[in-house]
Amino acid sequence: MTEHHAHRFERGTDGPKVIVAGVDGSESSLRAAAYAAGLARRQHALLAVVYVQPVLAAGAALGAPVADTTDEIAEDLVAQIRDAARRLKGIFEVRWEFHTFRGDPYNGLVKAADELKADAVVVGASEQAGHRIVGSVAVRLVKAGRWPVTVVP
Repeated sequence: MTEHHAHRFERGTDGPKVIVAGVDGSESSLRAAAYAAGLARRQHALLAVVYVQPVLAAGAALGAPVADTTDEIAEDLVAQIRDAARRLKGIFEVRWEFHTFRGDPYNGLVKAADELKADAVVVGASEQAGHRIVGSVAVRLVKAGRWPVTVVP
């Protein structure tokens, strides 16, 4: 009798090789990206900077070009990250990629972490008061229990 085991991605034991940093333009998310960059540099890991582009229900943004706005946010984030990378070139060498996923922040980050085979996820602490009651994206990621999650204030 032969046993068949489903192939599962095995995370390395020598530290993370892929670190996902979720960014949305907020100060805390940019601090999280900076922290993740330092971690990636020290671990010789790939830094995957992820922006989750919101998807609104049809009619939710009547008259407002939301897709254009979120594309501009993504382009602005890439410009900020490239500028920071240029300033630090030669001081901190970090391999990094920028990815855009669509959806709500939690599900977008989960999809990103799965597809990129993340060993760790770094996010900024929520800056929205309501999240203290219903739970932030960071808390939901921790509760998922699938990756080490670092929350940067």
